[in-house]
Amino acid sequence: MPENIAAILPELWLAAGQTFLMLGIGLTAAVLIGGPLGILLFLLGPGQSLDNKPAFLILNWIVNTVRSFPFIILLVALVPFTRIIAGTSIGPLAAAVPLSVAAIPYFARLVDQCLREVPRGVIEAAHAMGASELQIVWRVLVVEARSGLVLALTVLSVSFLSYSAIAGVVGGGGIGDLAIRYGYYRFQTDVMVFTVVLLVVLVQILQFVGNTAARRLDKR
Repeated sequence: MPENIAAILPELWLAAGQTFLMLGIGLTAAVLIGGPLGILLFLLGPGQSLDNKPAFLILNWIVNTVRSFPFIILLVALVPFTRIIAGTSIGPLAAAVPLSVAAIPYFARLVDQCLREVPRGVIEAAHAMGASELQIVWRVLVVEARSGLVLALTVLSVSFLSYSAIAGVVGGGGIGDLAIRYGYYRFQTDVMVFTVVLLVVLVQILQFVGNTAARRLDKR
């Protein structure tokens, strides 16, 4: 193992832990808040059971607006809010705040798109049998779209792994911060290459796990 890489191994483990912490918080916020938000966005849409054009337009606009922000700009713009939530603007917990804010509308849009793939006849049949709105959501929409939802979460995970690296550049910690500090500022090219390879491996693992889970859940 190259000397430079061996020297940073303790920091590498810490950086990997920080990356997974940021990713875990962001994905949890996306699932717990973005998931229901995406379902609501779908139900408020034209022709759906809770069809409400004004509410749909407002919610749709909010989702699109937040998603349109480049992450690095959103990261800086949310510094005051981050300080209120995390008590600081530096570190993995602080970086997890803008990551969560970005992940929520991102996943909401993916959920909305997945639910639109559910056959209309299945939903109408559930209504005809007297199912409540909550039952339709959990026993019809989520069940029918579960494979797509897993793939959506996989896409989100891969995208936000790279976002966490960006967060590291501005003091968020993690693998991205390690790559910049050693690979760029100290001109240790081997460290830079190693961190890039590590990120590629993590992406491949996430994609494989997501694809495998989605394939097993797909009953079509």
